[in-house]
Amino acid sequence: MKKFDYVIIGSGIMGLSVAAALRKVRPAASILIIDKEDAEARHASGRNSGVLHAGFYYTADSLKAKFTVEGNRAMKAYVKSKGLAINGCGKLVVAQNEHELGQLDVLLKRGQANGANVRLVDEKEASAIEPNVKTYKKALYSPDTASIDPKEVCAAMAADLSQAGIKFQYRARYVGHANNVVETTNGNFEGAKIINCGGLHADKIAHDFGFGKKYTMIPFKGLYLKYTKNKTDVKVHIYPVPNLKNPFLGVHFTKTVRGDIKIGPTAIPAFWRENYHALERFHPVELAEVLYYEAKLYLTNAFNFRSLAHEEMQKYNKDYFISLSRAMVQDIDPQGFTEWTEPGIRAQLLNKETMALVQDFVVEADQKSVHVLNAVSPAFTCAFPFARYVCEQYINN
Repeated sequence: MKKFDYVIIGSGIMGLSVAAALRKVRPAASILIIDKEDAEARHASGRNSGVLHAGFYYTADSLKAKFTVEGNRAMKAYVKSKGLAINGCGKLVVAQNEHELGQLDVLLKRGQANGANVRLVDEKEASAIEPNVKTYKKALYSPDTASIDPKEVCAAMAADLSQAGIKFQYRARYVGHANNVVETTNGNFEGAKIINCGGLHADKIAHDFGFGKKYTMIPFKGLYLKYTKNKTDVKVHIYPVPNLKNPFLGVHFTKTVRGDIKIGPTAIPAFWRENYHALERFHPVELAEVLYYEAKLYLTNAFNFRSLAHEEMQKYNKDYFISLSRAMVQDIDPQGFTEWTEPGIRAQLLNKETMALVQDFVVEADQKSVHVLNAVSPAFTCAFPFARYVCEQYINN
């Protein structure tokens, strides 16, 4: 059995970033990253939209607010240092009525409190930024919002870590642990400290160590619809004013790192954790668990889940889905949307005691193990400073 100073479970953006942060402060430490797939970032991190957020959605007392602005800069610096693609197109958040105009003010104040570079623009300036935009009186402009290729970033990070002496063991699904020994389908590995960055499965792994007992993961499927007519009808990200009571940002226009246009995502309740296509990766135990909590949420209508579920299920109707995006632009060809992109699953933590979706990052730990339980959007943007925080507060304390 191989022994390491640190065994990290999961090779998504958080597992990779924690390993990088550890290497900086522990240059001689032996570090192993294990993953059940055959390469890094095969789930949420590799299926991410690629948007680098600017930090104006989150209340100032949150970890998201603390790390997004710094994370945006740090990720851009890394991408540029590696010669990877980046599209610094910026973002407009548009309003449709007086109420949403007031919500833009809320977002502006949050952004200012968080140190984000945001400002309100009138319709004329919004049109100068994006000629196709449609907004009510004003829009919120974020010039620092950008797009990268998450798979490229994760591949570059994995290569850097390998060169720095960090070991990877793929096809090693976590099956249990005995004290400091992690048991997998591809061998057992001992670590002085175990770090759980398991994404969709982080709660289950944490439960096995006695942590995160009040939480469970509720998966939401995210789909984007690609506009293949051209790459010019929309030049920047265009987002609606979100419902600030839930963690989803609504259907919006995304400009990809290659300049493509897509709309989405959905936030459709999934039936098991890796419910990407039909019965692919079907897991009956997860199905029973997820249906139990989704039924409970539906019956109690916690955080207005019933309306959310109804709204999201309608998005399987392509015409309806497209109609949501058309309200944000002057003109777009509905026939130009022809391809669904690779689906992703949002690993969204649910507090079983309050029946509320957990909207901030959650970490629990003791001297032997650390568990990153909730690393939802914008975790990719926040990854570098968030990982440093995990190391400082929970690993090297």
